[in-house]
Amino acid sequence: QVQVVESGGGLVQPGGSLRLSCVASGSIFGINAMGWYRQAPGKERELVAIVSSGGSTNYADSVKGRFTISRDNAKNAVSLQMNSLKPEDTAVYYCSARRIDGDYWGQGTQVTVSS
Repeated sequence: QVQVVESGGGLVQPGGSLRLSCVASGSIFGINAMGWYRQAPGKERELVAIVSSGGSTNYADSVKGRFTISRDNAKNAVSLQMNSLKPEDTAVYYCSARRIDGDYWGQGTQVTVSS
């Protein structure tokens, strides 16, 4: 099994910044992509950003130019730097670690953007 733990959520004003961090542990052999998803109240979970083990990245159109995903393969960690935050970025953010046998998810961390 793979354990995934996120940290770094909180309350921030519009235009502010937050950094989310995530570490995978346990049976980590074979993890390829790691990424961030989010789910706002009443909405489906959506991809925010994802990075492959080789460093290729993909972002949701709504966060391009504002969010940056980075990965440390040696530490099995991934981070999401979020700048110029907007109220519509408010959601529970989930980290995922993808292995051949499926996706492993963290418990989620709340991000609230409000004045």
